[in-house]
Amino acid sequence: MPKIHVILITFLIFTHSVAFAQEASLSNIIVTNTRDDLLVYMTVDGAFREKMKQAIMSGVPATFSFLITLDRVRNLWADKEVLDLKVSHTIKYNNLKKEFSITRSWENGKPLVTQSFEEAKKWMSEIDGIKLISLNRLEKGKQYQLSAKAELNKRTLPFYLHHVLFFVALWDFETDWFTIDFIY
Repeated sequence: MPKIHVILITFLIFTHSVAFAQEASLSNIIVTNTRDDLLVYMTVDGAFREKMKQAIMSGVPATFSFLITLDRVRNLWADKEVLDLKVSHTIKYNNLKKEFSITRSWENGKPLVTQSFEEAKKWMSEIDGIKLISLNRLEKGKQYQLSAKAELNKRTLPFYLHHVLFFVALWDFETDWFTIDFIY
């Protein structure tokens, strides 16, 4: 009898970890500063599933949105919102040229272009040193809280695919909010 329980528990733990391995999450979140600005770095892991890759390779664009908020923590009062920012990354595949084009809203230059899907995934999944706010807008010695979240913009699917619920479900991802407290 105990052997059955061990096998069942092992099965549940294995299937539980496999299910969570497929969920998207934020990682490598770093809040730092230059002499003048507050910067953030982050990566979204687990966002590219096989069905999403197949759809992208067939020409369907996808957009990831990163939601970032910065609040000044106040003990006796409600926290004060300092920043509420939404940035997005969009990937499009050109089947004729066999190349990926990635546009990042916070980089006003021309799109990043590559023939490597791995490199395109990296560019889509990372925010590397985005300037959030000028340091002169923060109060020295005060506590702040940065929160971040990533999600797939569901409106990126072509209109005719919105009616296919199964297909839409394959594209659905949203990370939990990740929060970092710091004193400036």
